[in-house]
Amino acid sequence: MSDPDPLRVEYTTVDELTDFLMYAVESISLGFDRWEGEHVHGPGLYFVIVTGVHSGSYADSLGENKWPTEICQIVSEDLDSFVEAARTVGLTRDGAVVVSTDGTIQRQMVRVKSQSDVQENTALDYADWMGTRHLSAIEVSARSEVVAAITLSEEDGRVSLFKGGSYEDYTRDELGGVWRPSD
Repeated sequence: MSDPDPLRVEYTTVDELTDFLMYAVESISLGFDRWEGEHVHGPGLYFVIVTGVHSGSYADSLGENKWPTEICQIVSEDLDSFVEAARTVGLTRDGAVVVSTDGTIQRQMVRVKSQSDVQENTALDYADWMGTRHLSAIEVSARSEVVAAITLSEEDGRVSLFKGGSYEDYTRDELGGVWRPSD
């Protein structure tokens, strides 16, 4: 057996990055046990995976809302730290978290501009259950510099993946896939 090549570097692929984010968001949704409570809002999250660094053409800084880079700056480095940071952000902050395709999380959280703000016209299929976060995610996912957007609804724990102006959504009872234990 030969020694591993010391010059070989392995990177997380965009699909793996998306899977990491989906797993973490599902874990946070399933870990919150008060979704059914009256007047209770759970953690809400909004991740935007972008090529390069985000641009002012589709996002504005959201003041003091910042991702805790001291806990986790790269999604795939330590998934437990990432989930801890995401849970805190989901309960205490608002706005989109911008993640570059290499997994680097930008500290400044943003407000994503609507399509009308940037005059891009793409026919999108909105669903009745979509709130502001989801409407923003489907719109931003249609942009060429955006690979995907992932949301966690603070209303009911629904997890949604947006790509190219389309979406897949999963209610809490559908989360976990093959890794979820049988009930």
